[in-house]
Amino acid sequence: MKYLKRIIKACLFIVGSILILTFLFTLLNYFDIIGIKTMTIIKIIIPLFSLALGGFILGKGATKNGWMEGLKIGLLITIIMLIFNLIFTNISLKDFIFYIALIISAILGSMIGINVKKEEKP
Repeated sequence: MKYLKRIIKACLFIVGSILILTFLFTLLNYFDIIGIKTMTIIKIIIPLFSLALGGFILGKGATKNGWMEGLKIGLLITIIMLIFNLIFTNISLKDFIFYIALIISAILGSMIGINVKKEEKP
């Protein structure tokens, strides 16, 4: 039950950060503060950052194998995104490369999270 709470907390941070950052940058784009070229880059960076954040949070609660925790959360979120992508659009090779980058981002975030946790203990 404790593990499920950690996964739900990480998923909420991922979804919340994606929603908040997307809303913020959409507003900036709407008022012409940032350009369309910048927005295309930000559309890639926001999910990468969010999965790294979720992996970091999950890694801080893990006792060992931070990479495995990041892989789990990365696969979970990627499968959910893949299902939505299959429902609404076609999938290309570029999408698969993006999904692999999302998984790697979650793994790296979790590895950093477990190492930060170990450094905090005296």
